[in-house]
Amino acid sequence: MARSGETRAHPRLRVRVAVGGSARAQVATGLSVLDHLLSLLAEYGDFELSLEVEPGSAADEVTAAGRALGEAFADRIRREGARGHGSAAVPADEALAHVALEASASPLVVSNADLSAAHVAGLGTDVVRDFLQELAEGAGLTLHVRLIEGSDPQHVLAAIFKALGVALAQACRPRSRREEHG
Repeated sequence: MARSGETRAHPRLRVRVAVGGSARAQVATGLSVLDHLLSLLAEYGDFELSLEVEPGSAADEVTAAGRALGEAFADRIRREGARGHGSAAVPADEALAHVALEASASPLVVSNADLSAAHVAGLGTDVVRDFLQELAEGAGLTLHVRLIEGSDPQHVLAAIFKALGVALAQACRPRSRREEHG
């Protein structure tokens, strides 16, 4: 059963997330590489994702998208009976990334992936760090990103966003009986 989220309306964006949806994404951030990465997140997390950001500077678009997406996931991750945590290791060609996350009162991102000097489709990939930070703050998450292997920046980003989608899906899922009764 799909759980639909309210559409968040900010002057610069609109976002809607359905958990357990059809793994479809309609994303228009103005940055084709970010659109692709968010489509991967939706596909691997089985989310129905709709996100539209008014054009602006690349940095503004990335941070607005990250914050809005985080806010859209916050209620699902923190709802009664939700696991509130998730973890996944997912490959993309030669790259392998692990993402672990947990609902937290002190959101933060810890990562060993340094892509500050890389560019993918004209986008400085260091802005992805800003996206993840805004996502973590918007959703209230402790987010750990570990790059296990990878040299191609595009494959590294794909692996991170695939793993992030799976981990978010786990966090939104209901707790199992074993988890509830310890």
